[in-house]
Amino acid sequence: MLFDLRGRGRRRAVQAIYLSLAILMGGGLVLFGVGGATSGGLLDAFKSSSGTANVSDVFQKRVTAAEAAVRAHPADAKAWGNLTRVRYLSASSGDGIDQNQGVFTDKGKARLRAASTAWDKYVSLSNGQPSDQVATLMVQAFSSVGLNEPDKAVSAMEDVIAKRQATGPLYVQLAALAYEAGQTRKAELASTKALALTPKDSREQIKAQLDAARQAASATIDQGAGATTTPGASATTTPAAPATTTP
Repeated sequence: MLFDLRGRGRRRAVQAIYLSLAILMGGGLVLFGVGGATSGGLLDAFKSSSGTANVSDVFQKRVTAAEAAVRAHPADAKAWGNLTRVRYLSASSGDGIDQNQGVFTDKGKARLRAASTAWDKYVSLSNGQPSDQVATLMVQAFSSVGLNEPDKAVSAMEDVIAKRQATGPLYVQLAALAYEAGQTRKAELASTKALALTPKDSREQIKAQLDAARQAASATIDQGAGATTTPGASATTTPAAPATTTP
């Protein structure tokens, strides 16, 4: 079966596909700094670095400047949004990324946690209406290749969708993230929306993507359950838990 994910290699393939989708979604933001209030991306950094400075050093300077800005204006939502963005860009450059595995390193994850802290403050100050460009970066930050916080990835993806024209691919990504987070009802609603927004001649392709996301999430959950259960032992009880406790 095309989407049989029992083999480790196939699960890896699906992960790679969704990582690629995330990169395509955010690539324009990272490279070109799309978004007026938070402009200035990776290519801008190269241009401003005179060609000799290390990219990580360039981003660190931008982080330092952004941190100074929020200290000077702690109630400025845009300043916190910019800090979130540059902390993410710092995390995704240099030793923050394992180029072979396509995941964030421990150093990169530490920077992502700093970005997450700034993001929470930004969301609060923006009355729950953050920039979709910054939200896109945080979808990647909270993904399985980053901080692995699927619930927060879903929330950030909803912030993206709230600011953009509804499309099938956007809802496919929301559905995939919601399945991974175990938010089944939200995932199914997003799947229905994705199919409704897709032209009839493309629905089979979208349906296949949704099926892959659903099975990938199911395989991950099953794998996690197997890792915590001793063969032959009951999986319905937890040591030291009261017998009357409901799971």
